[in-house]
Amino acid sequence: MRILWEHLAAPWVMGAGRLDLVHSMLNVVPLAAPTRHVVTVHDVSFMRLPGAHPAHRRWYLTAATRLSVRRAAAVLADSRATKDDLVQLLGADPARVTVVYPGTEPEFHPRPPAEVRAFRAAQGVAGRFVLFVGTLEPRKNVDTLVRAFGALASGGGFEGELVIAGGRGWGTERIDAALAASGVRDRIRQIGYVKSEDLPGWYAAASLVVYPSGYEGFGIPVLEAMASGTPVITSNLSSLPEVGGDAALLVDPRDVSQLAAAMQAVLSSPARQAEMRARGLAQAQRFDWTAAADRCLDVYRRVLRGG
Repeated sequence: MRILWEHLAAPWVMGAGRLDLVHSMLNVVPLAAPTRHVVTVHDVSFMRLPGAHPAHRRWYLTAATRLSVRRAAAVLADSRATKDDLVQLLGADPARVTVVYPGTEPEFHPRPPAEVRAFRAAQGVAGRFVLFVGTLEPRKNVDTLVRAFGALASGGGFEGELVIAGGRGWGTERIDAALAASGVRDRIRQIGYVKSEDLPGWYAAASLVVYPSGYEGFGIPVLEAMASGTPVITSNLSSLPEVGGDAALLVDPRDVSQLAAAMQAVLSSPARQAEMRARGLAQAQRFDWTAAADRCLDVYRRVLRGG
């Protein structure tokens, strides 16, 4: 259905509307697009992590994105890391690729203690917990997190729980195996997909958010956690250092020992937690939707002027 829309229906709609400019938000410019185009490419995980996508999806996205970044009048990328990928892997002209960072959503902010206590009571969470948020799939390295939490908790370094929030994607066998083998399985809670209205509460109530993804075009959970005033540990790969800046603690996302040590260092130090909260709130303020809109508008004007 997506392919039919992109290459058959969408060009007809564009032509009927006599549009001056179209912004395609998900990698692909229709082959028969009758007007000038701006395209956003969020990531190229289908090339960086080919095993993370079915073969037909990988083939289509690689071919369509390669053609789109060459045909579009301008290309937007969510991060410098994604821009570098477009230049290196798809041969994009760096002068035509503009980085436009996503912004922070207003519902993610620190909550009053009474509100956090009420949320904890409603969710049945009594003590401290480490939180992961994201779809369960191989590149998120949730299996590494499970093993690192096991090493931390079984060694007496943390008395709380690990909460894994996110729907099951694909390739979850490694996660299931890590959970089954964990010596602290009773302290690991899987809550599945979280409704948008509940997500801010989970971030605000967590002692620490850990997001050890191996590849992201941006890494929204890192931004949401920082904006909520919660310390963050994330990966030292792809775009995640850009998002976390000097606020997040960066680790090798496949190194169990390094991740366990990082969690221990944060969870055992109230002073470090306070410093990371303050740095995180300041870092989150750098990502603003108004600034993103202004940057997009500048690109539209340049394209319409023929620049």
